[in-house]
Parts: sequence; structure tokens; C-alpha cells
Amino acid sequence: MGEQDYFRDALSDFAYEAASGGAIRHLADLGYTAKQISDSLTYPTPYERVRRTMWQHLVDTRTILTSEPGAGGQRTKAAYSVRHDRFGRASFCMEKAADAKESAAISLREMRYSEETCGPLAACLEERCSAAGEENAYASFDFGLSAGRKDGSLEAQLQALNARQREYVEGLMWENRICYHRLDGRMREIVVRLYDRGLYHGYCYFLARREKLAVG
Repeated sequence: MGEQDYFRDALSDFAYEAASGGAIRHLADLGYTAKQISDSLTYPTPYERVRRTMWQHLVDTRTILTSEPGAGGQRTKAAYSVRHDRFGRASFCMEKAADAKESAAISLREMRYSEETCGPLAACLEERCSAAGEENAYASFDFGLSAGRKDGSLEAQLQALNARQREYVEGLMWENRICYHRLDGRMREIVVRLYDRGLYHGYCYFLARREKLAVG
């Protein structure tokens, strides 16, 4: 890459971060879908770039994990700031959070969900999340793996969801492996909807309870 190309790309990245990057992350934190975020931006930003930025932010904030909850590992969170020099010129900086630390592995007790012992799935998940906190609860999803299959399994999953749920799932750039999404209200609804149609086969994790619940 030539010096001019490098400078042009760096300038483009700077302009994108200054105009759209922060807005995308903020709206993602508020629960917007990638499409809603894209429609809200005033700076022209390709939809795929919105998706990439949103996915990376959800990973950085541990809303999404790409390794099994409780397995331990590096815990980092990106922090962003705009700095001004003495002439008032702005520069955009990305930094690691000061409190980034190594998370220890947690031993989880595995159990299998059944309505007879746990009650209706929706109530079961809500009760556990309320008791332990949503920030300590995750569910596994194989949307990325299903996208690589030719058996129509992804489309079957998406068709089972309502329009709002489907828009959120389709807006995420699921990796080609099992990923784990924080078990907030929306994702609990998605798990239940898929389970009711025989399309959810995974695990729900409640780290504060040291529990791993097999569902499906």
C-alpha cells in the first residue's frame, strides 16, 4: 500500500469514527438493531460497516462472548475519547479500559431443563436472570454455523421469529462457531420462541448461580 493510500484510508477511518462510530456504539447499547442504527445515522455509512462496528462493540462489552461463559480468559473493554490540541484540532483515540483484567474460570453445575422440574421456560429463565443479574447470564446460539449449512436450518430459525427479533438476529455478524449472547429480555424471548418450535438446542448459563442449563 502506498503512502497516499495509507493516508487516505486512515483519514477515512478517522472520519468514520468521528461521525458514526460513537453513535453506533451508543445506539447498540440502547438495544437498537443494526438496521435501526443505519437508518438513524446522518453520516453516510455502509450497512455492513454498521454491522461490523456493532458486533465488535458487543464483543468488547461482553454482551456477546465467542468462548464458553465461565471458561475464563482476558477481559477487555474498549474505551474511546476525542482529544484536542492547543489549536482546537480534534483527534480520535481508542484505549483499553483501565480495569481490564484476567477473568478466572468458573466450575458450572450442568442440569437439563424440563418443564416438570423447572416450570415454563420463559418463567424459568426470567427467574434466574432476576436473581443473578442479566449481566451474568448468557445463552448459546448457532446462527453463524447454521448460515454455513445448506439444509435450510438458518431460515427455519429466522422464520420462527417475529419481525423485531429477526431484524436483530440478521443484523449481527455471527461468527462461524457457537456464540453466546447476554440473556436479556429480547434474547430470552428468542430462546423461548425457538424452543417452542423445536428449534433451540443449546445452553443457558447463569454464572452467579454457577449453573449451566441444557435446553432442547
